[in-house]
Amino acid sequence: MVLTRAQKEALVSELNEKFAKANVAILTDFTGLKVSEATELRKILRDEGVEFKVSKNTLFRRAVQDTPAQVLEDKFTGPNAVAFGYDDPVIVAKKLVEFSKDHPNLKIKGGVLDGKFMEEADIVSLSKLPSKEVLLAQLLSVLVAPTTGLVQALAGIPRKLLYALQAISEKKAA
Repeated sequence: MVLTRAQKEALVSELNEKFAKANVAILTDFTGLKVSEATELRKILRDEGVEFKVSKNTLFRRAVQDTPAQVLEDKFTGPNAVAFGYDDPVIVAKKLVEFSKDHPNLKIKGGVLDGKFMEEADIVSLSKLPSKEVLLAQLLSVLVAPTTGLVQALAGIPRKLLYALQAISEKKAA
């Protein structure tokens, strides 16, 4: 498919917006992936609010200009697709790593998280983190723990007094 200059400019502009807006962009090599597998991957990612785009490397290189993803500029070699995540970077990494385990033709080449380049190993490590909701729940339990301990300590004083008074009354009754 041959794109006109206007179509290329529109595509570069669209990709530039995605690179600027995404908090994570993961670069993949999809050589050897069947169309049905690529469609399955797109559906899995779309269900999580992640976009998966394929384009020419020259257009990707132009699109990353003046964005936090500019560190990827020299990584666009060979067939590439980029997964754009806008909310939880862990979900994007998890889904791509899980899919690449079942489909070895999908190779993770690297990515960018909030303007910092990530190697494949970094993305695999990111995929092993708990999801955003689990991390927030853990943080909440850590924040609540001191107040819970204080309440239990303060409740223990009257409880011990009550036990002492009850023991005294049982002793007098006996």
